[in-house]
Amino acid sequence: MMGNIKHPQPEKIPQHVAIIMDGNGRWALSRGKPRLAGHRAGTENLRRIIQASVEFGVKYLTIYAFSTENWGRPPAEIKGLMHIFENVIDKELNELHKEGVQLRHIGRLEKLSPKLRKKVLGAIELTKENNKLILNIAFNYGGRDEIVYAIQKMITEGVSPEEVNIEMMSQYLFTAGTPDPDLVIRTSGELRTSNFLIWQSAYAEWYITPTFWPDFDKEEYGKALKTYATRDRRFGGVSEEHYE
Repeated sequence: MMGNIKHPQPEKIPQHVAIIMDGNGRWALSRGKPRLAGHRAGTENLRRIIQASVEFGVKYLTIYAFSTENWGRPPAEIKGLMHIFENVIDKELNELHKEGVQLRHIGRLEKLSPKLRKKVLGAIELTKENNKLILNIAFNYGGRDEIVYAIQKMITEGVSPEEVNIEMMSQYLFTAGTPDPDLVIRTSGELRTSNFLIWQSAYAEWYITPTFWPDFDKEEYGKALKTYATRDRRFGGVSEEHYE
């Protein structure tokens, strides 16, 4: 069935797709499994979506892996999530590198263990010359925290109020050098932004699906891209056909 999926038209493919990978816990509980089993299944699915992104021609993929608010979850779940993230780097890094994926981290690394932080930085260094797909991993990331960080950095560097504008602000965000997302996908049907890329997604198109993240396969991804292709992106303006 997967082989019969028609690819969206190349000229309509979003350059940058961002995904809120929601529903792992509910996916697991609906099957009588512990929440961590859902997180593991979600991690397995990520490999498939990365590959599909390359096949569809998406150039930038940003995934919401762990938010600044997720530290409020039970300690056992947090420990399990960190272990899963570490295992993903150990098991997937060489294959991602071979496939031309460049890994970037957005968020703060300070709260991660020295061991995990070292692995993240090593993965970034290893893949920094790759350009088939730029994969931004938002880990210990929050949109409000990102804006606070950017302002703090500008103050530290002595930027004057008169110099501050939209372009400069973008240069101080964690995503500096990355185009804003064209499409934000949220799985599991929730209708909120959850503090994800709140500056960058100001004019992004949104696609909400009730499908839990572990079940969000290439076919579902294709549906999201085809829906995006039908959108009329005006960025606050009006298309010519709307003029009389």
